[in-house]
Amino acid sequence: RDLVSEHSFVLFLFTSSGMNTSKSETVREHPLKPSRRSMPCLAQSQTHPQSLSKHSSFLQPNRVQPQPLSAGTSTATVDVVSERGKRLLSLSILFHTGLFFKDGKKRIDYILVYKKSSLQVEKRSTFEKNLRAEGLMLEREPAVTNSDIMFVKIHCPWETLCKYAERMNIRMPFRKKCYYTDWRSKTMGRLRNMRELKSWLPRNPMKLDKEALPDLEETDCYTAPFSRARIHHFTINNKDSFFSNSTRSRIVHHMLQRTKYEDGKSKMGINRLLNNGTYEAAFPPHEGSHKSRHPIKTHGAQNHRHLLYERWARWGMWYKYQPLDLIRRYFGEKIGLYFAWLGWYTGITVVNFNLCVFFFSLPNVSSVKFICEANETIMCPMCERNCTLQKLNESCIYAKVTHLFDNGGTVFFAIFMAIWATVFLEFWKRRRAVLTYDWDLIDWEDEEEELRPQFEAKYSQVERVNPITGKPEPFQPFPDKLSRLMVSVSGIFFMISLVLTAVFAVVVYRLVAMEQFASFKWYFIKKYWQFATSGTGVCINFMIIMSLNVVYEKVAYLLTDLEHPRTESEWENSFALKMFLFQFVNLNSSIFYIAFFLGRFAGRPGKYNKLFNRWRLEECHPSGCLIDLCLQMGVIMVLKQMWNNFMELGYPLLQNWWSRRKMKRRGQSMEHKISLPQWEKDWNLQPMNLHGLMDEYLEMVLQFGFTTIFVAAFPLAPLLALLNNIIEIRLDAYKFVTQWRRPMPARATDIGIWYGILEGIGVLAVITNAFVIAITSDYIPRFVYAYKYGPCTDQGYRQEKCLKGYVNSSLSVFDLSELGMGYSGYCRYRDYRAPPWSSTPYEFTLQFWHVLAARLAFIIVFEHLVFGIKSFIAYLIPDMPKDLCDRMRREKYLVQEMMYEAELEHLQRERKKNGKQYHHEWP
Repeated sequence: RDLVSEHSFVLFLFTSSGMNTSKSETVREHPLKPSRRSMPCLAQSQTHPQSLSKHSSFLQPNRVQPQPLSAGTSTATVDVVSERGKRLLSLSILFHTGLFFKDGKKRIDYILVYKKSSLQVEKRSTFEKNLRAEGLMLEREPAVTNSDIMFVKIHCPWETLCKYAERMNIRMPFRKKCYYTDWRSKTMGRLRNMRELKSWLPRNPMKLDKEALPDLEETDCYTAPFSRARIHHFTINNKDSFFSNSTRSRIVHHMLQRTKYEDGKSKMGINRLLNNGTYEAAFPPHEGSHKSRHPIKTHGAQNHRHLLYERWARWGMWYKYQPLDLIRRYFGEKIGLYFAWLGWYTGITVVNFNLCVFFFSLPNVSSVKFICEANETIMCPMCERNCTLQKLNESCIYAKVTHLFDNGGTVFFAIFMAIWATVFLEFWKRRRAVLTYDWDLIDWEDEEEELRPQFEAKYSQVERVNPITGKPEPFQPFPDKLSRLMVSVSGIFFMISLVLTAVFAVVVYRLVAMEQFASFKWYFIKKYWQFATSGTGVCINFMIIMSLNVVYEKVAYLLTDLEHPRTESEWENSFALKMFLFQFVNLNSSIFYIAFFLGRFAGRPGKYNKLFNRWRLEECHPSGCLIDLCLQMGVIMVLKQMWNNFMELGYPLLQNWWSRRKMKRRGQSMEHKISLPQWEKDWNLQPMNLHGLMDEYLEMVLQFGFTTIFVAAFPLAPLLALLNNIIEIRLDAYKFVTQWRRPMPARATDIGIWYGILEGIGVLAVITNAFVIAITSDYIPRFVYAYKYGPCTDQGYRQEKCLKGYVNSSLSVFDLSELGMGYSGYCRYRDYRAPPWSSTPYEFTLQFWHVLAARLAFIIVFEHLVFGIKSFIAYLIPDMPKDLCDRMRREKYLVQEMMYEAELEHLQRERKKNGKQYHHEWP
């Protein structure tokens, strides 16, 4: 059979057996033979890997030139050895990095670590014996720096890789994509002209040079689940590099999870052996060192880890785009999606920063100058015993700062942020769709997960047939599940009540501290006692928050284990939801108190409300409560980001430094450290967090809440988020590449439960910002005064002129003689009450009810308007780009055409074979 008909027939077999094809952009090649229906090229593509992407294959001596593939051929390898690769990846370098067995041929795919003094010898021996029976090769080697540590190196041979790749339905490349259509040729012609024009323009400094990144050859190929029966149809140019390092690690991890160590139904898996102390650690090794003595520009990268460090993890690359394809290849799709989401979030935050700059450039008008010029207006004392009478113009600085956050642009900024959150999430869905297509995840679904050992041990006596596998498995009865869920919910409410108790303790501190600061000996503290009270209260609140976070994590573990989730993904989702609820309430409870409760129930002069009939409730500053809210959010956000960055990078650095120090104490020299094999260097690194990426997502989701929920009160939040995220990307990259052991590459199609949490935060942000503008800020009172009580009520609205007299209208009058403190005359306080000489002294005026009605009306109109805009924008933005839909439909059409062509040629060959007449038509 000729080459074209052979490939067409194979593709027919793939498609007829349910093997869908997918992948990224297509490339144009010359066809070997024109097809009867103007079919795309089906020629076997020859891969031309870069020296970096094939670094593991340079040492193999048995290289032959590829032969044309036919039905009888099995595999073919190609020898592509550049002078650059020979220099970089010599035998001495690879032996020192420790990527192979002692024979220098077998690649290390996984590492197990155990202590010689461990008593679980029998379990370990049985487990390793069964691993060999499954086809793995094992080799032991003692540690250089610790005589009690033994390493078990695992290599997966080609035959075992093929067997488990077929069993796990791992999709592998089998054909280069190539379209031949008129529209594509026209488009390519136009693109050439565009490229010539673009070559004269300055180069984008944020893009990485194409020569600096390897050509990941499977990104432009059709893929299908691997099959040993049709192995000769896959693009196998080199057996050693056909399965990538991450794929090999996934296969070995799959085998480790399903290998028994004792006779019994549930006596299997490396996780149980790690829990009972049989092994100390299990991890895939890094591909080598992340540093090199030679510059990467002249000598190239030694391995993918070195390339990731130089082009991604270094702090000098903070302004560059991330090499997502390389991240995905090295760490897996799950981690790749996290960095893609983080990069998308950081990029779209730039829009917030630009609008924030415009927001602060608004002219400083309204009532600020009236406060600064009010040198004769006396304010009522704001505490019981030690406060003195102050003039209103002493609040001039507070008024100017408050006006930066409380002006006419506040409403539009809040509306924009609500729309921004929707656009961010909708366009992320489009970005995710493109990535899942490029990374061959469109048709991928999660495998049927293993049951958790705790679930099996608890419910081993009650079984039911699994509807997916058809096998009996432990089952949790509904009454037991409901009772455990109720206990867990009760625990959540108890922890939330504990948070509210902590907030109440901080409120009591503020009530006690304001009297003390008002009578302080230092003049600066005595003058700015309100600022001192708020500042110290915020710091104490932050320390309580960080202390309770430690308690919350342990409680969340206990409650999640109490529920006995069935699988690991259910456990992770339940634990993530609890941690988010705990930390969200912990961080935002004090902010909600200041925004909506501070000063609302304090009473009035002469009739103040007191806590426990002892401490007078706190009032807002004469310039408003918004300054306290800004201070609270700013301090918590900055301190928390600094603490998180230290714990993410500083703590692992200290731990790794302490490990090296212990090695020196044992008498090891620095020369010994340099000659350590790669697996021992990885052992001295820190393992990835037990709950994987949950801490990373949790930090960013909480920051997203700060950026959106109270953005009307603290417009600087997007700027702080942008600066933090720029650091966060490189910090996480540096941590993954240099400070952590290589995590297990895992597959995922989205960011999981976090997307639903982000949508919930977006809804809450609309409601919260509506209440902040209506209740906390002075926007509505100013608006009502300008249109109803101002000097230009019937003349149209002009802000500077129409707000004249607003401050005087917003301050009520009180008779100081009623305090009984020896004062005489009148003082002013913030409220809408009748004066003492009125027939109904100190009762609410008509203006109070007008302002209240306007506030309620604003909340209703704002929420309905913003929710309507959000829904309309979400409807307008499709979840998948149109060109991607067309590309997928085009591929589906081509697959169908190739199936028809393959069937036709197959039937024609059968006729020829049987001696029948040859016809160019369907039978």
